[in-house]
Amino acid sequence: MKKITYTTILFLSGLMLLLSGCRDEMAKLNSNPSQVTEANISYLFAQSVINFEPAGYLLWYYNAPMTTRWGQMAVPTGGFTSTYTQTTATGDQGSQYINVLKYARDIAQLRSTMSAEDAAKYANIAACVDVLTVYLGIFDSDMYGDRPFTEAAMARYGGTLTPKYDRIEALYDIWLQTLDDATTTLTTSTDQTFPPNQDVVYRGDAAKWARLANSLKLKIAVRLLSQDKAQALSIASEAASNIAGLIDGADYDFLFNKATSITKDDGDKVYHWNQGFMESTASSRRVIDFMLKNKDPRVRFFYRKNGWNSTIVQGFFDQGKNIPSFIMENINYTEENGKKKFVSWKGMGEPWVRYYGLPVEMDAAQNTAENADYFDYGNRSKLKIGDAEKTFVPFSGYNQEMIIGRYDFTLPTLPGGPVIQDLDDRPWYGMYMSTSEVNLYLAEFKLLGASLPGTAQQYFNKALRASVEEYNRLAAINKIPYYGKTYEYDEHEAAIDLKAGEIDAMMANTDYQLTGNTTLDLEKVYIQQLLHFVLYPNEQFVTVRRSGIPKENSTLIAWENFAPTVPNNAIPRRFEVGAPSPTDLMYQILLDAYSAQEFTPGSNQDGTLLNSERVWQDKNAPQFGQGPK
Repeated sequence: MKKITYTTILFLSGLMLLLSGCRDEMAKLNSNPSQVTEANISYLFAQSVINFEPAGYLLWYYNAPMTTRWGQMAVPTGGFTSTYTQTTATGDQGSQYINVLKYARDIAQLRSTMSAEDAAKYANIAACVDVLTVYLGIFDSDMYGDRPFTEAAMARYGGTLTPKYDRIEALYDIWLQTLDDATTTLTTSTDQTFPPNQDVVYRGDAAKWARLANSLKLKIAVRLLSQDKAQALSIASEAASNIAGLIDGADYDFLFNKATSITKDDGDKVYHWNQGFMESTASSRRVIDFMLKNKDPRVRFFYRKNGWNSTIVQGFFDQGKNIPSFIMENINYTEENGKKKFVSWKGMGEPWVRYYGLPVEMDAAQNTAENADYFDYGNRSKLKIGDAEKTFVPFSGYNQEMIIGRYDFTLPTLPGGPVIQDLDDRPWYGMYMSTSEVNLYLAEFKLLGASLPGTAQQYFNKALRASVEEYNRLAAINKIPYYGKTYEYDEHEAAIDLKAGEIDAMMANTDYQLTGNTTLDLEKVYIQQLLHFVLYPNEQFVTVRRSGIPKENSTLIAWENFAPTVPNNAIPRRFEVGAPSPTDLMYQILLDAYSAQEFTPGSNQDGTLLNSERVWQDKNAPQFGQGPK
């Protein structure tokens, strides 16, 4: 497969797009810039939101399987083998910010043609587009480091087609200042033109945008911890005391859907996309078991039920076929004349008993005595009735309808039984930053010594409760399988909706409480960040990378050291950067940028190289499995 590298290709294509005048989107604008009307800048803002996309299809298809495995937060469906660290094609990361930065440049140019009084009316809109740009800039630099920014997307306005690469440490300073300026603008500007119907995020509410801008500083701060802890703690303290406030409650969460109907035949803006993803990656048994042990309702929102409802179990009983041992352990049944009859589920019952992860150990699939039921399901979980035959997956994959709105769900039914499907396309809602994320960062910073008004336990408790509520809300509005319905096929089936008292029951567990042991408390905070980011693979991997969690010999979620087959220092910590072509306009600039970061460009590089040649913000961070320094 040809490697898809977006670092340069999309960057240059973004510049060329600007040169072309953004085609139809900018047609009116190009006709006569001196006659710009109020609608133009508002429209550019709306387009920046539409083009805001940190985690599209290619990231989920290419990047996520790599990063979730490298961080041991997911398992290949064939199990871990010596080749699991090999890189594949990558996509949707490295230059996503260009898709919004170009609108920031357009808005700046238009405002420069206006009178000072008229330009001032669009200060809030400009600030909001800056906030979106910074968000994507943080995201794009996580796996590639230095980015062209200060000179990027300016060719249309007399700038260069060969912009310099800015160092990431300088970009963090620039972005922090940008967020400070945006926060100030959004909390002080008056007489603003900001049509609510052009803002699908916060409906023109500048105060909410200010909270988002202020909260984004925490994303940068946690990435600075390995390089400048004092600065990171200072940023956190300032953000917590800023008059703008932080994201704090469902009304302030950065959560929205872009559109409810297709325009310009672009259904991806409405539904996210419709292709499959993560099909070769499943949940981790260690993660699933940890969540089940602690009665964490999010397990039902992050992951899919397996294919074994009680009717399927009875079908296997009727044919005298073996049932996977880990499923059989959760079944109450009677037996008469050699025939088994399903009675009920054991333990926590439905829906909890439908979630199983794959073993994490190296070459687990080769251990057929213990693990064949997990990995040989193509044979062991197959049932034939008459001429019809089906295979029932015994473990849990990712809950795809939490990510896309055009996923077709088919209920597990016996071979020859009814076909029960949910084929409805539904507008997709995405959550990009939330109350839970903010408070998990505050809990972390408090434990690290930041001057904050609350206690670590207060932040931690608020984060856990909010996380469950946020994902329950997403599950409801995205109408994922089994939410609010059981499909009336299996009498023992249960819906996955959050139930009264479940959050309190979860938080009563010791693993979900801070105890005053700073080392253990930090691990608990990081574990919760990893869980909160299950559906955000880039953020999850950055958290694994910067924290050293999961760590070896943990009593929570333990890291498996695969040495000598794959030692911890042979697991990649960033993506490859391709060797540029000598005919590329950016050829020398790219070579110089890679040299400045001490990156070796090329393809098919081994994990040891991609572990040692780190992006700046990852330098000095703990090794995988080591735990916080």
